[in-house]
Parts: sequence; structure tokens; C-alpha cells
Amino acid sequence: MPSTALEPDRTRIALGVSYNGRGYEGWQSQPSGRTVQDQLELALTRFSAQEAVHTLCAGRTDAGVHGLMQVVHFDTALDRPENAWVRGTNSFLPDDIAVQWARRVPLSFHARASARSRRYAYVLLEAPVRPSTDSGQVGWVFRPLDLEPMVLAAQSLLGEHDFTSFRAARCQAHSPVKRLMRLDISRRGSYWRFEFEASAFLHHMIRNIMGCLIAIGSGSRPVTWMSDVLLARSRDAAAPTFSPDGLYFLGPVYDEGLGLPDRTPAFDWLP
Repeated sequence: MPSTALEPDRTRIALGVSYNGRGYEGWQSQPSGRTVQDQLELALTRFSAQEAVHTLCAGRTDAGVHGLMQVVHFDTALDRPENAWVRGTNSFLPDDIAVQWARRVPLSFHARASARSRRYAYVLLEAPVRPSTDSGQVGWVFRPLDLEPMVLAAQSLLGEHDFTSFRAARCQAHSPVKRLMRLDISRRGSYWRFEFEASAFLHHMIRNIMGCLIAIGSGSRPVTWMSDVLLARSRDAAAPTFSPDGLYFLGPVYDEGLGLPDRTPAFDWLP
């Protein structure tokens, strides 16, 4: 449960953070210090100058996965304007991480527990030659894909299911049962966009679903295979885990009453 036991002079701040995950070992802090959380907390601590700052995030991302609007919260005794948290923290961050916005939030707010759902997008290049200028920012498939079989297969995943077949062996989630609210597939030129929204996601869940969708879209597997994989409740039944390169955390969805942004300018750039 979210903690509200704060000293009277402390404030809870929420930040929206974007990052290119290619050069990092994921979100969560590691002894190497080479994670997005480590870099953000170091910058916040340097900016605050008075106290070490520790953050809690809406959803952890793996190595190589990007974030358009990760949301974190932390508690502080400092009284700074919201825009000062943005400009000041960014002055200590590397170029591939940037705070997009800052808001004072109620002490009951919790970046993870207050989220009603979470959103991801996977961007995939379909081309005979691998990516170059967008290397690390898109996934890649050289076989032609067919939209209709992938859309039909995606329908079998919607709703509440046991997603064990799409769960990594080291996943720490208490339950494999999640509710997938949306899986939209569209194409613009040579780029495919797969957009997911769910109550929460298991470790590697999207990348494992992507592997199955691509197998079906390329004709290697029939549409009905997706249902078979889901019902098998076995990781061995699914396709290999797909590349992290084109995966973007679009951010959590909160109650509108909180007044938090639901997108950043990077949403308009993403194919």
C-alpha cells in the first residue's frame, strides 16, 4: 500500500521522465550504476544538494527498452517550483534522459500503485535490410507481414487471462493473471506499430507476444496458434523473446483528477 507517513514538512513530487534505453541496463538500480534510475537519482541528489533522493517508478523497463513517459515519485523537504525540478535535474542528466514535467501530488499518490493501467508501443521495421539510422530504436523483420492474421490473433489475448506462456522465467510478479485492454496494430510505410494497454505486464510479456504475432503475420504459424499458446500456460509453447529495440513504455494511466500529463512531445515523433 502507498505510504503516507511523512514528516509534516515533506512534499511528494511526481516526475515524467523520457529516455533512450539503448545504453542502459534497464530501469532498476544496479551495482554498476548504469541504469536509468541510478542516473536520475544521482541527478536529483546533485540538484537537491541537501539530501539523497530515492524514486519509485510506475513500471520497470528492461535493458534496451525506451521510455516516453516513465512516472516516478519521491519525497523531499525542499520547496522548489515545479519547473525548477525539471530544469535543475536535467542539467545533471546525460543527453539520453530528460525530465519532461514535475508536479506536486498528494501524499497518497504512488507512481505504481495509483496507476489504473500501463501502455507500451512496439515499433517494427519491415524491410529486406536491417535498420541503420534508427538502429536500436526499432525492431526489425525482413519477411513481409500480413495485417489481418495478426489482428485476428491479437483478439484472443484481450481480456483477463493467465499469461504464463508469455512470462519470463525470472518474472517476479505474484500472479500471471493480467487484463489486456487493448492491442492495436497499424502500419505507416515500412513501419509497424503495435500498441498495448493492460492492468500490468509480466516480465518480457510484450516481447514474447511480439514473437508470436510476427510468426503469425509472416505465415509461419496459423492464426489459431495464439490461442493454443495462451491456453498452454507454458513458456515453451511460445515463440522466442523478440528484440527490446523497438519497445517503448508510453507510461501509466492515472485518474484524471490528479491532473498529471498523459503524454509527452515524443509521442508525436514515434512512428
